[in-house]
Amino acid sequence: MSATMPSTVADRAWRELHEAATAPYKKGGSFAWHFARGKLGRDPVFRGLLERGLIEVEHERVVDIGCGQGLFASLLASMSAMQKQGRWPSTWFPTAPRPAYTGIELMPKDVARAQASIGHLEPKPTLLCADMCSAELPDCDLVVILDVLHYVDLQAQEAVLVRVRDALRRGGNFRARLLLRVGDASSRRGFAISQWVDRTVTRIRGHKVSPTWGRPLSEWTALLESLGFRVRSMPMSEGTPFANVLLVADLEQNEAA
Repeated sequence: MSATMPSTVADRAWRELHEAATAPYKKGGSFAWHFARGKLGRDPVFRGLLERGLIEVEHERVVDIGCGQGLFASLLASMSAMQKQGRWPSTWFPTAPRPAYTGIELMPKDVARAQASIGHLEPKPTLLCADMCSAELPDCDLVVILDVLHYVDLQAQEAVLVRVRDALRRGGNFRARLLLRVGDASSRRGFAISQWVDRTVTRIRGHKVSPTWGRPLSEWTALLESLGFRVRSMPMSEGTPFANVLLVADLEQNEAA
């Protein structure tokens, strides 16, 4: 099955998903709604995950680390609804019909916005206000970590990834996967810009700005491979000045068995 289609069809389907996934955030207030619309509309990663077929039908248990206000949960629910209603484009890969979602977020304000906006979704999402370095990770098939690991030091990054690997392994899914977006520190200009924007957005969201720790892409890849992942990298900053890269990390077959 091809992951591409004529742009007019793709754009129309994506606009529908954008409207459906952001509509619940009106319940969370003006900031929650505007932030959701801007994030989903301008960040290429969400549409990229969908059109590249990186969210598979076998991914029934999803853990979203650094989930913010739970936008990925709302997108998953909207994707499921579109498929159930028979409007899913035939050239897009199918996804799980009722994925169980667990979101982990450190910032209480974001968790509160998530609860107010998407707490009513079915199946009901689990939204935890917790530190990714210590939060218990449930058995899962897919872990999503977008632009989060740089908030903790290098040793803590590795510890989080070990726990993610173990949670995926416990899940027992032959197609267990980690989707990890990071900044490539070897691209100095793009990495610096992304860090500046990240700090600015963090302040706008009402949070304290933390120090950040980056790695070159080669080091991210080597770390994941040392933990038993098979890694592909994809540029994921189209239309932006950033140096973001999506690492698609699948557990080796003997690791997921």
